[in-house]
Amino acid sequence: MYDLLITNGRIIDGTGNPWYRGDVGIKDGKIVRMGNLRGAETKERIDVHDLVISPGFIDIHCHSDALLFVKPREQGKILQGVTTETIGNCGISVAPIASDNQDSLKKYTSSILPYPMEWNWGSYGEFLTRVEEQQFISNVASLVGHGTIRIAVMGFADRVPTEDELAMMKGLLVEALEAGAFGLSSGLIYAPGVYSEKEEMIELSKVVASKGGVYATHMRGEIDAVIDSVLESIEVAEKSGVSLEISHHKTAGKENWGKSKDTLLLVDQARARGVDVTLDQYPYIAASTMLGVTLPPWVHVGGTNEVMERLRNTDCRKRIKEEMMTGVPGWENYVKACGWDKMIVATCNNNRNHEGKSIEEIAGLRGLDPADTVFDLMLEEEGNILMIYFMMSEDDVTRIMRHPAVMIGSDAIPSPGKTHPRYYGAFPRVLGKYVREEKVLSLEEAVRKMTSFPAQKLGVFDRGILKEGMWADITVFDPDNVKDKATFLNPKQYAEGIEYVIVNGEVVVRNGKYTGSLPGKLLRKA
Repeated sequence: MYDLLITNGRIIDGTGNPWYRGDVGIKDGKIVRMGNLRGAETKERIDVHDLVISPGFIDIHCHSDALLFVKPREQGKILQGVTTETIGNCGISVAPIASDNQDSLKKYTSSILPYPMEWNWGSYGEFLTRVEEQQFISNVASLVGHGTIRIAVMGFADRVPTEDELAMMKGLLVEALEAGAFGLSSGLIYAPGVYSEKEEMIELSKVVASKGGVYATHMRGEIDAVIDSVLESIEVAEKSGVSLEISHHKTAGKENWGKSKDTLLLVDQARARGVDVTLDQYPYIAASTMLGVTLPPWVHVGGTNEVMERLRNTDCRKRIKEEMMTGVPGWENYVKACGWDKMIVATCNNNRNHEGKSIEEIAGLRGLDPADTVFDLMLEEEGNILMIYFMMSEDDVTRIMRHPAVMIGSDAIPSPGKTHPRYYGAFPRVLGKYVREEKVLSLEEAVRKMTSFPAQKLGVFDRGILKEGMWADITVFDPDNVKDKATFLNPKQYAEGIEYVIVNGEVVVRNGKYTGSLPGKLLRKA
C-alpha cells in the first residue's frame, strides 16, 4: 500500500538519460518503487497523462532567507517546481551576528532581504534552530556569508584582517559549517567583501575544503574585470582545494559581450587540471542588485550610516560623480556598463511611484542630474533600493547555458516592489524558451541542470534524482506548455505548465495550484 502513486508519466530521472515511461510509488516521504505500478494499491493516485515526471528543481542560488519568517508563504518558487532553495548567497547571510555590529548587519542585508525578522539568534547554529522552528513549503539548504562573518569581526573596515581577526573569522566559519551550513559564499563587489584580498579567501576556503563544503562566489568582477575575476576564483580553489561554484555567471557591459568564450575556456582548462569548478546562471539579460553598487568602494567604508553622511557632503558627491565617469581601479562601474537609461528601480519603499522607471526617467521627472538623483534616492531610502540592470547579451546567455559545467539558479531576490521576474519564472523560462522554443538544451539536459547537478554540488545525495530510496521531491510538468509569464513591468505572474509538485512525499501543488501544505525541511550538511 503506497501513500501516493504517480502513474502514466514520462520519467526524466535527473541524470541526463533519455526519458522513459513509468510510475513512481511513494511511502513515508520517499520513493520506494519505480516501474509499472498501475495495479498497485495506494491511498492516492495521480494519473499524469503522459506529462513529464522529474525530480523537484533545486535552486542553487537565491535570496529567500527572510521569507522563511514571513507569512503567508510566497508561492513564486513552488509554482516554478522548486522543491529546495539554497540561501545565504553573495556573502550575505543573516548569521552569525556580533552584538556590537548587529545594526550594521541589518542595514547591510536590508536591500537583498527586505522583510522583517526578529533577529533572535546570534550564532549560525542558533539561526538554523530558528529556521527549523518554522514551517515552510520547500526544503532549505544554507550557506554562510563571508560578508556577514567579516562584519561580525571587522565591521566595514577597508583593510586586511590581523592574524587574530582572521582566526576569529575562521572560528565563526567552522561553527557555521559544523552546524550544518553547506559552505561559504562571497560577494566581492559588495562592502565589506570588496575590501578583502585573494589571500583571505584562500585561507577561509581551506577551512571550507577541510569540512567538505562548497565555496560559492559572486566574483570581484562580472563586467570589465570578468576574466581576471574568473582567474582569481580558480586560483582560490586551486590553492585551497575547495569545491568552487561561480555564481550567476555573466559577461556584462556591451564591451564585454562575447567574453563568455574566454571565461568558459578558463573553466575547461581548470577542470582539466583537476580543479572542481562549476557555475550557475539565471536565464535573463538583466541583473538585479542594490543601487549602492553604483557607488565606489570607499563610499561604503564604515557601513550605511557613513554612506549617508558622505552623500550629504558636497565634496564627496563631486568626487563620486567624477569617479562614476572615469572609473576606479578594481571597481566594477555599473554606470559605465549599463547607462542611466538601463538602470531600473525595482523596489524603493518611500518612492513607490518610481518603481519600474529608469534612473534617467526619474532624473527627468525631478529635473536633476542622474548622479544627483541616485544620491538623493539613496538618502531618501536609507540605501534600501533594489535595482534591475540590463547589461548582458542573449548570445552570452545561451553560450553559458549550453556549457556542461553550468547549472540553473534563479538568484531570485523577493521584494514587495517590481522585483526581477526570475523570482516567478526562472525555471519554467528555461524549459519553455530555451528548451522548447529555441532548442538551446535538450529537455533531459535542462532537467539535469536543475536537479542532480546542483544536488551533487551541494553534496545532497538523497535528492535530485528519481530513484528508489530517495526523498520524494518531484515536479510534474507539461513540456508542451510550460512557460514563464512574469515580466519586468509585471513580475508577479505565476508560471504555467507546472501541474504537480511533491515535497517530501506530500502534494503541495495540484493541477497548478498551491495546496497550502508546508512539508519543507531544513537540510543540514552531513
